Amino acid sequence: MNTSTLDTSFLDRTVTDVRGSAESWSATPLTERIALLERLLPRVVSRAPELAAAGARAKGYAPDSPWAAEDWIGGPWALAQNAAAYLHVLRRIAAGKDPVGAEAVHEEDGRTRVDVFPATGWDTLLFNGFTAQVWMRPGTTAEQARRRAAGEYRNRPGRPAVALVLGAGNVAAITALDILHKLYAEGQVVIAKMNPVNDYLRPHFEYVFAEFAERGWVRFVDGGAAEGGYLAAHGDVDAVHVTGSDRTHDAIVWGTDEEAEQRRRDDRPLLDKPFTSELGGVSPCIVVPGPWSDADFRFQAEHIVTSKMNNSGHNCIASQILVLPRDWDGTERLLAEIRRLLRELPPRTDYYPGAGGRLASVLAAHPQAETHGDGCRLLVPDITDHDDILITEEVFGSALGVVRLPGQAPAAFLRDAVDFANDTLPGTLGATLIVHPRTEKAHREAVRSAIADLRYGTLGVNCWSAVGFLLGFTPWGAHPGHNRQEIGSGIGFVHNAFMLEDIEKTVLRAPFTPAPRGLVTGDPSLSPRPPYFVTNRTALTTVERVTRFTAAPSVMKLPALLVSALRG
Repeated sequence: MNTSTLDTSFLDRTVTDVRGSAESWSATPLTERIALLERLLPRVVSRAPELAAAGARAKGYAPDSPWAAEDWIGGPWALAQNAAAYLHVLRRIAAGKDPVGAEAVHEEDGRTRVDVFPATGWDTLLFNGFTAQVWMRPGTTAEQARRRAAGEYRNRPGRPAVALVLGAGNVAAITALDILHKLYAEGQVVIAKMNPVNDYLRPHFEYVFAEFAERGWVRFVDGGAAEGGYLAAHGDVDAVHVTGSDRTHDAIVWGTDEEAEQRRRDDRPLLDKPFTSELGGVSPCIVVPGPWSDADFRFQAEHIVTSKMNNSGHNCIASQILVLPRDWDGTERLLAEIRRLLRELPPRTDYYPGAGGRLASVLAAHPQAETHGDGCRLLVPDITDHDDILITEEVFGSALGVVRLPGQAPAAFLRDAVDFANDTLPGTLGATLIVHPRTEKAHREAVRSAIADLRYGTLGVNCWSAVGFLLGFTPWGAHPGHNRQEIGSGIGFVHNAFMLEDIEKTVLRAPFTPAPRGLVTGDPSLSPRPPYFVTNRTALTTVERVTRFTAAPSVMKLPALLVSALRG
């Protein structure tokens, strides 16, 4: 990466300033770290409308558009939720409790699992029926999981260090949440380089993190690949975290010249320092055949379209391949509902740089692809070639491919689907599994084996796996096993409020149907249609109220919040 013409004086001063403050952050007592988060939350709320509106305008729609709910969810709410999650755990530690209660850690089927969500009574109320469990790596005992949690605050603090966070350009909260993780989970001060795509967010983040910036613990810089490469290689930067693509990682670690590939094969990196990453991939949504009603087809079509159309598909965790049973009579019914939704959703564009070219490549490979809505929503309903562009490359846009696998019975279909997801699709960040409660009850062992065998950092069962990005208590990252030579979806976990170690994956669960229909399907809960669904009619109002509630919970705020949520 050529930095010979780069004026590095400002970058050098920034590194020097942050390096000089690393010791003071390490010496900051737990009570003050808690107080800093308590003072940060009101700043998130006061800046939330401007932060969300900036994202909406950048994507080409008004701040009061139905689409703008996603800018609240992926911006101020995600930041408030993650800060509140750290507060919950840190307050436990300050009160003399273990970060994770003994009742939450247990061994099952020879594996240690940690119940991480719901973590509070408010979680149980607002996310009724949603649960999350972290599976620890094989060989980790329950006692080890409890003892190793939150080492930064339990006699194993890290040394003073400077971390570089290379921010992503697609979802507002990514950079802010990575900053929180570096500060609170790893004890490192942070230089955050904004992505050129969304560096308009910088003033808002500087406001939210103002107290950290005043003390030299956080600094923001702008720039592109040259600035990022210079800072990553800087001798006074100790660690790097990047959210982006594998190409970004490889350019920094191996270079971009003609010797880069040979260096990678020989494991001779240009950059040899702790480097964590979240790099996306091709995410599957697997639908298990079952006794679905008409309402089930409509609701799950909304679920699937949400997992594709949120942020116009510009998400590292967007569903790109829908895996369906070839011989199930519900396959065509589900696709018909998906087509209807793709036609009826309000118009919007694929705003992310390069999206037009990537969608053009899909159309070139599939001239007969279906185009819906505003013309850039692509559906390829029957992919048979495993060398297809939708299977081999992350499109990062509003294109959905369908792969049909054999197996009329759930057990046979699941075996094929798990093998296909693990062995054919690139990436291990997240997958979604949709299964009717009665199907799971009748085929419990097959579903349990599929959940255990899917090699993804986050698996959502009846829940888009992207929800794991938002909750704060749920570690977010690729399935372990990648290395710098074969980086895949990345290395390491963030958003890990309990600060667990030895993580293999997170398993999220949500109700198959919204209340009250769960009484019929055998999956009862109080949850209505989730506010992150692109079909939710009151999403914008609901998420605004959820953000304010999360930052400062109060019984007085509940009636208005619940009324809006139930009307969605």
